[in-house]
Amino acid sequence: MKKHCIAISLSFFVSALAFGQGTFAAAQDLFMQNRPREAAAYLEITVAEDPSNVMAFLYLGIVYEQLGMLDEAITVYRQVLDRAGNLTANVANNLGNVFFRRGNMDDAEALFTQAIQTDRTFAAAYLGRANIRLQRGLLNEAIADYQQYLIFAPRSPQRVPIEQLISHIRAEFAEVERQRMAAEEAARIAVLEAERQRVAAEQAARLAALEAERQRLVAEEIARLEAERRQRLMDDIAASLQSVAEGSQGIGVGADGVERFEGEFELE
Repeated sequence: MKKHCIAISLSFFVSALAFGQGTFAAAQDLFMQNRPREAAAYLEITVAEDPSNVMAFLYLGIVYEQLGMLDEAITVYRQVLDRAGNLTANVANNLGNVFFRRGNMDDAEALFTQAIQTDRTFAAAYLGRANIRLQRGLLNEAIADYQQYLIFAPRSPQRVPIEQLISHIRAEFAEVERQRMAAEEAARIAVLEAERQRVAAEQAARLAALEAERQRLVAEEIARLEAERRQRLMDDIAASLQSVAEGSQGIGVGADGVERFEGEFELE
């Protein structure tokens, strides 16, 4: 009886396993035929019956993306990300793509970086992160990621447009650098001109001060000479008056208007 129960249990397990494998195989076929809605039904059964089937979770997340069910795709990828094993880079990259579509650039970049850290040759993650860095204006970092993508995906159909984009970014860099250098040169010239004007203004002020001092000295000298001239004139007048006074000592006029002579009068 015990052997019979074991046989029944084993038979049931094998049947269930075969059914699960058949369900996943059918889901894969539908997935490859680009029939995501039908594939999703089989994949949902597969992950419910076999939570260890990371590939089934990965496919289910992809078909959810194809159906525009982004919230469901995020949930599926998160359920399996920490236990995805050698598919971790794939899951992280796909989850990063969903966040990118949702406009959540911080989480998207973090997931692309996680994918790269897990597998440094995972080309798609470099492309996703490059696109984010391009949007953020981190052009040097974007170029580096685009170049890594082309190294690990040399036959990518996007090679030509990516190379054109890199050339365009570098041309933009060159123009920005040219403008920066021109602006620096203009600023340098402006500083030199300001210094020239400052020196010229100081020189003009110094010359003006010297001229003012010269004019002051000239005015003082003119005033001194004029004072000396006036003093000489006053001295000459005073001397002239003194001479007149000395020459008229013996002559006087009386009260009656008759001139009188003082001293002795002698007849010859």
